Amino acid sequence: MNWPRQITALSACRPPWRSGAAAKVARVAVLLFVVGATLPPSAMAQKASVKPGINKSFEDANVEAFVKRFETESREVYRYRCAIVAATGVEPGMEVADIGAGTGLFTRMFSDQLAENGRVYAVDISNNFLDHIRREREKAGRSNVVPVHCDQHSTALEEGSIDLAFVCDTYHHFEFPQDTLASIHRALRPDGTLFVIDFRRIQGVTRSWILGHVRCGKGTVTDEIKDAGFELVAEIPLMKEQYVLKFKKRPADTGKKAGEN
Repeated sequence: MNWPRQITALSACRPPWRSGAAAKVARVAVLLFVVGATLPPSAMAQKASVKPGINKSFEDANVEAFVKRFETESREVYRYRCAIVAATGVEPGMEVADIGAGTGLFTRMFSDQLAENGRVYAVDISNNFLDHIRREREKAGRSNVVPVHCDQHSTALEEGSIDLAFVCDTYHHFEFPQDTLASIHRALRPDGTLFVIDFRRIQGVTRSWILGHVRCGKGTVTDEIKDAGFELVAEIPLMKEQYVLKFKKRPADTGKKAGEN
């Protein structure tokens, strides 16, 4: 569609009495319509939470209780933690974001893998978790750990600042997944990787508490991430109750058709 020509045509239809301030308002309205119509869905702010209140328990988190809950052999991702980190392919010198870092289990493991010339951003919505991660960082001398306080809409990571985004048992806690995914997409460098680990949600198979806690299954998660500008590279078979998905940041659309210079 030839937008400039359409804007001219719309302006030509303006009645003779619409002049001055009224004409300016009309022109601005047309431009806003054009911009809104041409933006991809992921660029529009998400207004409604998909799971209101799911993060309430983290507002004043009891860190000691969560350490006992998260860092135990009864938790599947804890039992498979070494295999999970190996599957991400992290290497020394990379910059990684542990999004929904929680008690810092994977933050610490990434810190060891990335060495001094790498960096791991421990991103979380809970200040209590971040304070715990800071204390652990100081005790262990992990200078490559950077705590980052996020909010419900954004990871608060700088544009083009990371090579890999790691989201473990956290996607179902995204109240505004469209906004958060857009933030992750911006933060990843070209050809950056997004790893997502979450619970399978299958009626008649999945435990009842998971069905009540997790809002959607793997198919919906995959579709939402694809819509946000990623392509699915692989599903890595590791665990029974949880799936592991690897995505790549999709190259920016240049707007050119095949064969154009």
